[in-house]
Amino acid sequence: MRDTLVLNASFEPLSTVTLNRAIVLVLQDKAVVEQAHPELRMRGAAVDIPAPRVIRLCRYVRVPFRRQAPWSRRGVLVRDRNRCAYCGRRATTVDHVVPRSQGGQDTWLNTVASCAEDNHRKANRTPEEAGMPLLREPFEPTPADAMLLALGQEEFAALPDWLAQPAA
Repeated sequence: MRDTLVLNASFEPLSTVTLNRAIVLVLQDKAVVEQAHPELRMRGAAVDIPAPRVIRLCRYVRVPFRRQAPWSRRGVLVRDRNRCAYCGRRATTVDHVVPRSQGGQDTWLNTVASCAEDNHRKANRTPEEAGMPLLREPFEPTPADAMLLALGQEEFAALPDWLAQPAA
């Protein structure tokens, strides 16, 4: 099942929900469809609506302030678009820029997506020690950026321009 982005009434990204949950929110008049999948429709005995890609809640939901997105291996791969930070090929692993043996930690700024070959070649060294410069520097996504990236590259590219712009 594809996930659906949920926006607050103020158009701020809140979370993602399953397609089924998004349909229920729309049918209960708790949300409206902001963007639908171009070819998918949800049909029932008395219902025929487009499958929502982005929904917006009708009432504003107050959310506790979250300063940073939680780190995860999957999050690093998604942030780096599954591309190796050393060679640009498909990444399947996460590499620590400063290895854990040298005090490196599991943080957004110390981890990058890597192909298994480059991860093995770099081994227990920093990129400078291994002579493997990073193609791009790691960054810490905001919680909203992380949520949008979690939708996936194809979904992210299909969002409206006003929503798909990562915060600076």
